[in-house]
Amino acid sequence: MVSSDESLPQRLPPIDRALDRYPYCIVWTPIPVLTWIFPFIGHMGICMSNGVIRDFAGPYLVTEDNMAFGRPTRYLRLNPKNVDGGSSAWDEGVSKASVLYGTRMHNIFCDNCHSHVATALCNMHYENRTSWNMIILCFWMFVCGKYVNVCGFVKSWLPFLIFISIVVLMAVYF
Repeated sequence: MVSSDESLPQRLPPIDRALDRYPYCIVWTPIPVLTWIFPFIGHMGICMSNGVIRDFAGPYLVTEDNMAFGRPTRYLRLNPKNVDGGSSAWDEGVSKASVLYGTRMHNIFCDNCHSHVATALCNMHYENRTSWNMIILCFWMFVCGKYVNVCGFVKSWLPFLIFISIVVLMAVYF
């Protein structure tokens, strides 16, 4: 027999954009110059069950609630039901990844903030997978991520649109 608690949908804690609290989310923010040219590339972090953001910000540095390139502009809400062990397994997966990445050198091409998030998801066996990687996460966020607000959208896309406009104008007039 199924208990009444199991038959009810699990309520996720609310997102609080003003306080940058994104429980069970992957968060993203643009990296100046790099995102202006390649809008699908940015800085990524993963949040604890209480919404506290953890991100691999540089060599031997995992920050808490202080993303390396500013406040999140996008987020991707995940479901702790896709983790065996729920909230405690979620937090343990994020914590283990954070401890590990606190001992690692940052490499923008192959061991970076996306790798930190992928390791957290692998640690918790999110969706019964241990094959998360930075490429999957990059495109998952690009395609499925939501903007935190209109300013988040503008901060993400305006520099790219200005860059493209300059390139087009130079191509037309030179």
